[in-house]
Amino acid sequence: MRRILITAATFFMTTAALAQNLDNQTTAELLPQARQEGKVTVYAFTSRIGRVEKAFEAAYPGIDMITFDMSSTEQIARIKSEAQAGLPGADVIYISDAPVVLTELVSQNLVSPYVPPRVANTVDDRFKSPLLAQRLSTKVLMYNEEAHPNGSPVKNLWDITKPEWKGRVIMVDPLQRGDYLDLMTEIVLKSDEMAKTYEAAFGKPIVLAKGIRNAGQQFIADLLANDLVLVGSTDDVNKAIGAKGQQNPPIGFTSYSDRRDNEDEGWALQVANDVEPSNGIVFPAFLALNPKTTNPAAARLAVDFMMGDDSDTGGEGFKPFYVAGDWPTRSDIKPHPDAIPLADFKGWQMVPAETAKIRAEVADFILALQ
Repeated sequence: MRRILITAATFFMTTAALAQNLDNQTTAELLPQARQEGKVTVYAFTSRIGRVEKAFEAAYPGIDMITFDMSSTEQIARIKSEAQAGLPGADVIYISDAPVVLTELVSQNLVSPYVPPRVANTVDDRFKSPLLAQRLSTKVLMYNEEAHPNGSPVKNLWDITKPEWKGRVIMVDPLQRGDYLDLMTEIVLKSDEMAKTYEAAFGKPIVLAKGIRNAGQQFIADLLANDLVLVGSTDDVNKAIGAKGQQNPPIGFTSYSDRRDNEDEGWALQVANDVEPSNGIVFPAFLALNPKTTNPAAARLAVDFMMGDDSDTGGEGFKPFYVAGDWPTRSDIKPHPDAIPLADFKGWQMVPAETAKIRAEVADFILALQ
């Protein structure tokens, strides 16, 4: 038994030392081992990973990038089940839903951090720990700018609880997708701001209904009572809001960056950035490693690639994410010329640890209302 324990300890120490050595290597130093490994598997919460796959394989011939597009909620469930079953899973995890990722995946050592040395000095410390954030994304109120050429049809978040918007507000079911639950949770966390803007919207102080504890909960209850339309995917939301030719289109919550598809899809999506107290949330998109990756060098090469090259726009690796509505965490990548500067954007920037404290409670509240 003593020999077994010594052997196991030696193995883990050696593995840790090798990982630390790889963490410090340049891409040129990683490349020979990555080519020997020959592949890297990536789970990603965005369909844009398909474009990354093509660009990566063009940049590194002989290394096959295998990608799986699935929501962060699906990734979390899959990572847990694969770890429990002892299956290898993905080498690289590209994921949002920070409250769950940080409190469950990180705390259980199901994902591990990696910051490529090449970009370490260009990323603020708050975006490097406990995991590397590649960019900031959103879930915010969007409208159809063809039908509303003069700007957002609502100026106050409470407006969408009014009779004129009954059955005309749409979003992905927050009990099915974590990012949307994070949005609802943030609204509860910002109850003081929601109470102030209620008075601006209705001309009187808010009065909470029986069983309602704060203005954020009251907003959620009023929104659901106003026949909020819940759907299964962001694409469903985007089509409903953005399709051109509508006389009276709905409004709803989706990703600001989905405006990138306006031309290709025939949409007219636009962000409602002048809504009080906020149009939604801004949150990090993380890049992490599987601590038991079978392709450690290729995994690190992939993370480095997705952080962008040394050009002003991040090159081919970052190109799918260089759009208005995604803000790079690297200080040396120029903001997209069509993007609202982050400092001027009305979205609340999440504090994942605070969100995690009440997220389950908010989910239970929504479930009871549904």
